[in-house]
Amino acid sequence: MNRERIIELPKAIDRRGNLSFIEAGQHIPFPIARVYWIYDIPGGQRRGSHAFKSQHEVIIALAGSFDVLLDDGKEKRSYTLNRSYNALYIPNMMWRSLENFSTNALCLVITSEPYDEDDYIRNYQTFRKTDYPKVDIYADDITRSPKDIHPEYNTVYDCSLIEFPVVRNRAGNITPIHGMNDIPFDIERVFYIYDIPSGAKRGMHAHKHCHEILVAASGSFEVELDDGNNKRTVLLNHPGYGLHIPPGVWATEKEYSSGVICLALASDIYDSEDYINTYADFKKYRQSED
Repeated sequence: MNRERIIELPKAIDRRGNLSFIEAGQHIPFPIARVYWIYDIPGGQRRGSHAFKSQHEVIIALAGSFDVLLDDGKEKRSYTLNRSYNALYIPNMMWRSLENFSTNALCLVITSEPYDEDDYIRNYQTFRKTDYPKVDIYADDITRSPKDIHPEYNTVYDCSLIEFPVVRNRAGNITPIHGMNDIPFDIERVFYIYDIPSGAKRGMHAHKHCHEILVAASGSFEVELDDGNNKRTVLLNHPGYGLHIPPGVWATEKEYSSGVICLALASDIYDSEDYINTYADFKKYRQSED
């Protein structure tokens, strides 16, 4: 039976900033139905006291630290999250609370199901009385839709700044994202870049098929977009907005503020063949559309 556990995520160490990522079926045993992040959390705050009938989730401290208190009705356990590359996997029918947030903490949650209020158990006594089965889920059960293999040649004007929903709360604001609802694709991969030094530039590549959403989950940075003919620069400085970058557009992230965290949602799992890593190859790729 599935039990909660710490998942050590990949950490790509880079002098321009470290990167960790999560892929559905690779690092977590469920498809990514919803991603949300909690921010502007007062220090010492407590929140999230509930259980789910069927939903599974992973929780990550993107910045700062907090404690996750778990109760399966028989035993209580506590985990401190304070590393961006550690994720806590929590199965269904587990009462959980988030406590002791440090100042400027940032919490990322990835779930197996879309939001459904009926799936929540918000009263502890009801949780103790609920005889709902624990559900095992396995990575082998994940099915992926076939991807379009035709080249895409989007322009900088096809890139769009999306205002996300925000659930405001004095205990911390939440921005929830559902694939194919709040963004124009299903989420297969989540990655984030942190420990970014001043003056660093990242990105500097294009994708043939993968769509991405970039978010300044904390701090700010600029994204320079280039389609081979036109250039455009977009400032990201609020966790409630994301920049959609479709395939075929060269993107460079720069002008990072201190303590910035760049969060990205991607339509595909990692595939080195999908990357165009040099600008010369990118120009050839764009010229082939003619």
